[in-house]
Amino acid sequence: MTFRLRRIFWLGLWLVNACAPAGLHAALTPEKLYQKVLPSVMTLEVISQSGEKFIGSAVLALADDVVLTAWHVVADARSICAVFADGQRVNVIGCIDHDGGRDLALLKLEKQLPHRRAALGCELPAVAARAYVVGSPKGYDFSITDGLISQIRSVKGFLQYQLSCPISPGNSGSPVFNQRGELIGIASWTKAGAQNLSFAIPTQDFIRLNVFKRPTIWAQPAATTRPAAVASLMESRQSNDKALEEKMDEGSFAAFRKRLSDSVGKSVTVVFQDEERTNTFTFTVK
Repeated sequence: MTFRLRRIFWLGLWLVNACAPAGLHAALTPEKLYQKVLPSVMTLEVISQSGEKFIGSAVLALADDVVLTAWHVVADARSICAVFADGQRVNVIGCIDHDGGRDLALLKLEKQLPHRRAALGCELPAVAARAYVVGSPKGYDFSITDGLISQIRSVKGFLQYQLSCPISPGNSGSPVFNQRGELIGIASWTKAGAQNLSFAIPTQDFIRLNVFKRPTIWAQPAATTRPAAVASLMESRQSNDKALEEKMDEGSFAAFRKRLSDSVGKSVTVVFQDEERTNTFTFTVK
């Protein structure tokens, strides 16, 4: 199917799936919105080619077995299982289509799940419109955060939503909803060193993908593994950025050991921090 015909099909599908014009729907309370959208949201349990286990988020939309998520969540996948809030677990059999540049992916579930699909928003939201993100920040699955569409700006040559919603690793691929509970975007990346400065890809961009393609089954582990940056959750789509790669290298345990070995005879201070507490240690390296 040509791109033009595919675009016409998707636009038709968009109209069929979407609700009536926005003016006919009142805004939902956060409680009602969460109840409405929760059945469509899933946590993706991903096993990478190297055997690393991590999580991302996704949403069921467009069809009863088609999943929307961020490409960097699944780019290095060996297997994926989708877990819903009610405990249902469904295998993801493969990727239907993807756009690495826009960080988009369509995935195929092993079976159809009726009455779970998210409603689609038909138009771009206004700047300062309310937005909600549901996902699994730091593994705390099915968490909801709210904020605003801070701006709609061109980044890397295409439109993206700038969000003030708090987003953390594990939220990659999370659905972004408007105040009527309609799907308007997919969380993609966040700006390092900034507070609540995250970006989402409008769901309209999924029109660029081909829903008719036969899904590509997840590849078996290769002889050599792909770079670890591919499997990171929120900043991996910037893995080609040299500064980010250097920052990731500097934060590795190997780099820490090297710094210690270069500091023999010196007094150093190490800060150990986890989710519950912070400890500071000062000692002389011998």
